[in-house]
Amino acid sequence: GQPMASMRAHSPDGGFFPAQNGKVAIVTGGAKGIGYQTVKHLARLGMHVIIAGNNESEGQEAVRKIQEETLTGKVEFLYCDLASMKSIRQFVQRFRAKNCPLHVLVNNAGVMLVPERKTEDGFEEHFGLNYLGHFLLTNLLLDTLKQSGTHSHNARIITVSSATHYVAKLHLNDLQSRCSYSPHGAYAQSKLALVLFTYRLQHLLTANGSHVTANVVDPGVVNTDLYKHVFWVVKVAKWMTAWLFFKAPEEGASTTIYAAVSPEMEGAGGCYLYNEERTKSADVAYDEGLQRRLWTESCKMVGISDESRRVP
Repeated sequence: GQPMASMRAHSPDGGFFPAQNGKVAIVTGGAKGIGYQTVKHLARLGMHVIIAGNNESEGQEAVRKIQEETLTGKVEFLYCDLASMKSIRQFVQRFRAKNCPLHVLVNNAGVMLVPERKTEDGFEEHFGLNYLGHFLLTNLLLDTLKQSGTHSHNARIITVSSATHYVAKLHLNDLQSRCSYSPHGAYAQSKLALVLFTYRLQHLLTANGSHVTANVVDPGVVNTDLYKHVFWVVKVAKWMTAWLFFKAPEEGASTTIYAAVSPEMEGAGGCYLYNEERTKSADVAYDEGLQRRLWTESCKMVGISDESRRVP
């Protein structure tokens, strides 16, 4: 019932979720903030968790801390720079070499409000790292996810978006924000792209009869490092209001953890989750034509074949 749900949000030990022994998860950006809290809780539930991150020392430190705190936690770090298609492909090769299943993929990493700059593949950084990197990573891991999911226990893809997607515009002819760059616009667009991607992905998974679900999570306004590039006046204001409405990263992670392990989410896909509940995303995200066009364009950009052409 309802009281359980509210208690669960305040239960960092994940006591309300079933044990996840033998299950394997990958969490991008799992070394800090919401990602770190997510990794810690999944490990505590018995999952073998792989942190995919672009900072080796930070990653190893996170592994050490989580192993200390959970004692039994199986956590490891694998290098993956989401701003590099080559690095993503190398990460997937290294993961595949482990010959282990994959039950949960959490697309959590992100940059926010960075100045205009390009990834090594020439993509605008918000779009390239937040969206295209996760688009490629997810597609390269799909086969393993499909093999790992079963009828009664689907594999789960959880993608972290943001409420900024509600005000975003997706410029299909200028996805790289070359015409006019605004950090807010570029960030919001990358987060809207992730919602469109999740809905299209779920449509394709369902059409294929795959035992994999894809959902998107809105962590709420969370006090994390993502705000590094926010102007200091905003920082001061944020610091003053933080204790009023900013959540701790721990709370920010609660919906991601819920999406990853809650029995209530078994077999459910194509949902936008906020505060551990399904809610409506921006109307434009439900535009199937836009979902399809973005998918096709994304395949071209990252250089994978568009298997979805046959699916209406």
